[in-house]
Amino acid sequence: MRLGLALGYGGEPIEQVLPIVERAEEIGIDSAWSVEEYGPDAVSVLGYLAARTERINLGTAIMQIPARTPAATAMTAMTLDVLSNGRFHLGLGLSVPWIVEGWHGQPYDKPLRRTREYVDIVRKAVAHEARVEHDGTLYQLPYRGPGSSGQARPVKADFTPLRPHIPVYLGAIGPQNVTLAGEIADGWLAGLYAPEHEKALTAPLDEGIARAGRRRQDVRICPILYVARADTAQEGRDQLRPLFAHLIGAVGAGARNTYFDLACQMGYEGHARRIREEFAAGRKADAVALVPDSLLDEVALVGPLPAMADRIAAWKESRVDTLILLDRDVELLEAAQAAL
Repeated sequence: MRLGLALGYGGEPIEQVLPIVERAEEIGIDSAWSVEEYGPDAVSVLGYLAARTERINLGTAIMQIPARTPAATAMTAMTLDVLSNGRFHLGLGLSVPWIVEGWHGQPYDKPLRRTREYVDIVRKAVAHEARVEHDGTLYQLPYRGPGSSGQARPVKADFTPLRPHIPVYLGAIGPQNVTLAGEIADGWLAGLYAPEHEKALTAPLDEGIARAGRRRQDVRICPILYVARADTAQEGRDQLRPLFAHLIGAVGAGARNTYFDLACQMGYEGHARRIREEFAAGRKADAVALVPDSLLDEVALVGPLPAMADRIAAWKESRVDTLILLDRDVELLEAAQAAL
């Protein structure tokens, strides 16, 4: 198992970020991953880090599919791969409806179809074998629909990529999305994940792998873990409890809460239903108090440094390829790397 670092870059001076990544590279951390929502993008910081590092892999977790055309994403991926000398991993995901429609002004429709077509176009462009053509439900290359000039022709990137295959990772939570990751992705960026519930959590992934005639080792499992270092485990849990109450309890109009579904799948259905009821009634403090300690212990890293390093041992015995820590604690990175 390898370790990764999720940056969660928020637009702060790069001098606050670079030393952490440099130290991560020095001690052998496998990868650094950038995040985007509706603030700083996931791409720019990696371009900078590509120039300031030599060995650590650089990935997006995630680049939002609705924010860019497939061709724009392919161009970005090929460029970052050149700048990093072949260290780039392309993590993609749909984001959530309120960001897709409220920020990007795009419809949140046919998510599985959109992801499948998008990845197909990106891979064709990166392969650089022929002019890119795609006649799909949601994407047409060349475009010949309403408003078209009728003069378009297929296009091929005007430079040769460093690699004809850049690894594609899908950020997926719901079972159908996870199955799709098993079918078409090189890696799965998982949300709530716990070694104790691995068989159930990976069942949709294995379904997709089998459907596509692939092998388990063809798809890397890469959970992103929330981290809360504290003097005691209880203090660490209490730092994360409000976040997990929101993840499990929030209910958007017309949207399914896949975090709620995952909590139920892991055996916490009673807790999850009560959290959702309290959250919906506006009693958020009560919802927070209902988040079980055992769930937090399973899906996050909490407490003092030695306990967090010990917990890494459970992950080493799992199917996880890369455990990505959403934190910038250099001491934790050092202790976790030493525990491998």
